[in-house]
Amino acid sequence: MSLRKALVALCLLALPLAGAAELPPESPGAIEKLSPPFDAHWVWVADLVLERLALVDLDSGKFLGLINGGYGPMSPQFGIERGEMYLASTYFSRRVRGTRTDVLEVYDIATLSPVGEVVVPSKRATDAVALGHTAITDDDRFVAVFNWTPATSLSIVDVVQRRLAAEVTIPGCSLVYAAGKRRFFSLCADGSALVVTLNDDGSEAGKKRTQPFFDPIKDPVTEKAARYLDQWIFASFEGLAYTVDVSAEEMRFEPPWPLVNDADRKDSWRVGGLQHLAVHEKTGRLYSMVHQGEADTHKEPGTEIWVYDLKDHKRQHRIELLNPGITVYGFPIDVGAGWIWPFNGLFEWVLNNFVPAGVTHIEVTQDDQPLLVTSSQFTGSLGIYNALDGTFIKRVQPVGWTSDTIFAPWSGR
Repeated sequence: MSLRKALVALCLLALPLAGAAELPPESPGAIEKLSPPFDAHWVWVADLVLERLALVDLDSGKFLGLINGGYGPMSPQFGIERGEMYLASTYFSRRVRGTRTDVLEVYDIATLSPVGEVVVPSKRATDAVALGHTAITDDDRFVAVFNWTPATSLSIVDVVQRRLAAEVTIPGCSLVYAAGKRRFFSLCADGSALVVTLNDDGSEAGKKRTQPFFDPIKDPVTEKAARYLDQWIFASFEGLAYTVDVSAEEMRFEPPWPLVNDADRKDSWRVGGLQHLAVHEKTGRLYSMVHQGEADTHKEPGTEIWVYDLKDHKRQHRIELLNPGITVYGFPIDVGAGWIWPFNGLFEWVLNNFVPAGVTHIEVTQDDQPLLVTSSQFTGSLGIYNALDGTFIKRVQPVGWTSDTIFAPWSGR
């Protein structure tokens, strides 16, 4: 027997002995928990392409986790005291075809795990922009899901009892906004609002149409409203702010006030973007994204954010926007922090000085040191600013392939 064959034989004989030395078993499936109270600087970012919501820590820049959604836009609602998220989702039995099932999914925020679901009528609206597609009552009891077939209605879900409570028709009206413990309202084609009131079991108690509060022909409002305490603020195409007060039994509409003055109009400044309003409640500030453009450019990306005092409606300052960052298929183009001199920071300099801002979405955190968060629809990065003075802080990337909507649900109080 050759030496080579002898060594092979010895190795083969040693195999059973080696197998006897057992390694400690792994424990797969461990679940990490996010410890409440949840940080005010944690935001959710929807990604329509990857069909998911990403949870991001703006301070550390870390990607904390994700929740998978179904087909279509994602508009989560939050039961903060219960530590739950409610997400309307659409699924097909063959992923993109087959039997359709619509559900309102319930997630435990601490584990990002599904803990329940309620099947709803398979006709929820699936549009490019998710704002106004779901709403939760002010006591976190009922979630309304907007349906469009093209007939319009609301599916009312009791998220405490985990059941479908009712379907309420809203003919001639669309979308849904919370207006109290047992009340929602929708926008109607003639410029009015349809107010839907619920019984304690979630069934329809009544519907009432208001007088028109804007002119849908001369100057319609966008659906991308921001809430300030018991008020909803809508911006019109021509730059007027309309306030809907839901604090009383009868909804009140305050006189509109200008977001752009005559000089601004002369310079072609207009509101624009896909999520172009945000409010910081503690300071009573409204953040409105604007750009320079012609009529009907209300969906164009913004180049500045104008900040207003909601008490006197005066503009306090203007924030010039930078591009929030560039990603390709979810991979960031490094802005240069780790590059070798003299290229260190070169790309960031180019990004800050030559690449258009392209901001389509904004949001503001609700703590004492609020952050202004910006994103661009077709990139998975976030731009972070000091919301009080407008100073640019940093970029957080990657978040995903796209950034379709930003949600900052926690107050930090």
